[in-house]
Amino acid sequence: MIVAFSVTPLGVGEEVGEYVAEAVRVVRESGLPNRTDAMFTSIEGEWDEVMDVVKRAVAAVEARAPRVSVVMKADIRPGVTGGLTSKVETVERYLAG
Repeated sequence: MIVAFSVTPLGVGEEVGEYVAEAVRVVRESGLPNRTDAMFTSIEGEWDEVMDVVKRAVAAVEARAPRVSVVMKADIRPGVTGGLTSKVETVERYLAG
């Protein structure tokens, strides 16, 4: 499964990078395949392990902000691994062709 999620601290002003970095740190330390871009962090693994990391990432922001907004999107495909990179590679192959 791949989960793309965004954690946004509310009530801390416009500069939220320091807070978001706490969530990304949790994801990177998890050891699961992940990728962060300007809008979302994506993480790949089994349901329970991915949701545990998301929960801990949210908690890291929640510990420093009075309110937290979370947006999540999941691609659930049992038995499929490597989707975090293979999906992008497939699109790139079509673009090159």
